[in-house]
Amino acid sequence: MRVSGYFTASWKSLTVMSFRLLFLLPAGLPVHSQGDSQSDNKVMDNITVRQGDTVSLSCGQGDLVTHSAWLNRSSIMYAGEDKWSVDSRVSLVTLNQDEFTIKIENVDMTDEGQYVCAVQTRSKATTTSVHVIVQVPPKITSLSKDLVVNEGSNVSLICAASGKPDPSVSWKIISPSAQSLPSEDEYLEIQSVSRQRAGTYECTAINDVATDIQTVELTVNYAPSVSEGKDVGVTLGQQGVLQCEADAVPSADFEWYRDDRRIFNSFDGIEIEDSGALSKLTFFNVSEGDYGNYTCVAMNKLGSANTSIVLFETTSTVLEQTGSESHTESEGPDAVQDGNSAARAALTSTCLLVLVALQLLLKF
Repeated sequence: MRVSGYFTASWKSLTVMSFRLLFLLPAGLPVHSQGDSQSDNKVMDNITVRQGDTVSLSCGQGDLVTHSAWLNRSSIMYAGEDKWSVDSRVSLVTLNQDEFTIKIENVDMTDEGQYVCAVQTRSKATTTSVHVIVQVPPKITSLSKDLVVNEGSNVSLICAASGKPDPSVSWKIISPSAQSLPSEDEYLEIQSVSRQRAGTYECTAINDVATDIQTVELTVNYAPSVSEGKDVGVTLGQQGVLQCEADAVPSADFEWYRDDRRIFNSFDGIEIEDSGALSKLTFFNVSEGDYGNYTCVAMNKLGSANTSIVLFETTSTVLEQTGSESHTESEGPDAVQDGNSAARAALTSTCLLVLVALQLLLKF
């Protein structure tokens, strides 16, 4: 029995071309058949689905349905209960007098497009079409590698991303402190970069689906700068430590000098200890010959800086007073010591005694 000029007597032998001819019929155009059949074409609202999710496609059946099928472009996916698609992600959900539903799992970009549900009854053929839009989360596809530059150089960072809808890309620096940067596209340009611009830069790609974030480390090299040295006073025979601190990238190497002579580790009871930005010159048992001026030099591949530090002597004097109290007198690096100190102290005491005696005599 012939149902329509577009369907053969055997449903199994139905060709893709016959369905395509059916879909091309405008709404209300008579179908060449034995009866007064008509063809209806309906369009459903677009279905938006995220990549990786599952989409369900459903259409109504109606009474006296003889044949029904779901098609994607020119391929038949399901003809009634018979699966024609070889895609394992496609499966039948519901097929009854009221509903014909299939689903596609793990949706990908290749699944985007128009889908058509064709239903044939004894009186007419009906097609229902729907367009599936696949949204894709943003993915950063091209990102600058970690950069090491010298201070004053120009820096260009790139962050390209894909996705659907097209993602927007923005930059910000997140360390040492968070700060948004004036960049409205995938490029970030920094002119004459300073050491303060070094840190971790974050690229963010965002669309209606999700967000992708990646980071770039920017290292800025610069020559050393040395903190002003602090002179150190040490008693003869005690331990003394001179310290030198330098700010530099890459970290500075240190050298110590006495006059024009370089000092090496473990030389004459002296130890040099470098730890990051700090260098220590330690005298374990200070002698007369150790007092004097020392120079610390900090250097890296971009330059050098130095500072001078004086190691000077301090002395302790015990005064015989009531309670035998003692105190320490510190002599600075330019102080002069002589034998007159004790004489001046004795003269001062004598003058005080004379003044007290005069005051007592005046009372009488």
